[in-house]
Amino acid sequence: MLCGRGQVRTRLQLGMKPDRLQHLLSVAGNCRLLVLGDVMLDEFVWGTVSRISPEAPVPVVEVLEESSYPGGAANVARNLRPFCAGVHLCGLVGTDAHAGRLRDLLSAERIATDALVADPERPTIVKTRIVARQQQVVRVDREQRGVASEASIDRACEAVTALIPSVDGVIFEDYGKGFLSQSLKDRVTAIARDSGKFISADPNPTNPLNWTGVDLLKPNRSEAFAMAGLRDPGATADPLSDAPLQMVGSQLLQKWNLPGLLVTLGEHGMILFQSNAVPYHTPTRAREVFDVSGAGDTAIALYTLAICAGATPAEAAEISNHASGVVVAKLGTATLTAKELQSAFHKDA
Repeated sequence: MLCGRGQVRTRLQLGMKPDRLQHLLSVAGNCRLLVLGDVMLDEFVWGTVSRISPEAPVPVVEVLEESSYPGGAANVARNLRPFCAGVHLCGLVGTDAHAGRLRDLLSAERIATDALVADPERPTIVKTRIVARQQQVVRVDREQRGVASEASIDRACEAVTALIPSVDGVIFEDYGKGFLSQSLKDRVTAIARDSGKFISADPNPTNPLNWTGVDLLKPNRSEAFAMAGLRDPGATADPLSDAPLQMVGSQLLQKWNLPGLLVTLGEHGMILFQSNAVPYHTPTRAREVFDVSGAGDTAIALYTLAICAGATPAEAAEISNHASGVVVAKLGTATLTAKELQSAFHKDA
């Protein structure tokens, strides 16, 4: 193992002690991960609204500032980078100016882009959000959905094969844009499992893949019900007493023979289902919510990194939950630092 996964693990008691968290963060600093999925460029146009357009009943946004960030699977990589030694990103981009901008942003954050696959037939995915008074007014998407070509899949697998010996874990991030096909998922999973790497996935029900072979699946509540083919009757105050949710957790564990299933529950926190343990619920750690954009990216990133650093699944869920609570209090596609994560635990001590 390249970092801490496989070390002797301690049982989580009433809370994580500061020295335990510090130890896990220290080990995580030596870890390297590979993120594979739909990458995109997130653009933000920030402004104010003081009048309604005379041309149509819509607000007029007076632009104050514009910013761009790596989004989608690239945002998972961004969330990892402050905590670990290295992050590699594998995804599909075009050969356009947006691809160049995305590569520049990733390089600036020291995220390796060698595994990005350029396809001149497909544009780079761009999501432009117009925000005024801390509220999103509209989002403009530029994308071309469709299954990636066999040539692109082959190039991605070649890149993964070369990188696997140097990483501790693999994260699949599926936004349903077409890059993650069953063929690509199966080939990468086989490569990673042969090398003993931890594999997690953030699924998208619009892209119904067979997730057999991964160590952890992280859907949100609505995605979990959709993948189980069940109607969501609505959440209850206590997820551990939520019979429909418990049924979904059990079904999905069995459906793909999963060791772990982490379901994010918004204001109710997260619940971790495991094949060999009782469900573990961690309540929400968010004190205020400004923007949920990218919160799921943070959750899968920090859970996977924690496991690779030697955390127990329950500890990893706590770290993931605290991290998500930090980023939802920020505007835009946000990340966090180790200091912010430690502070979040301190406040809940």
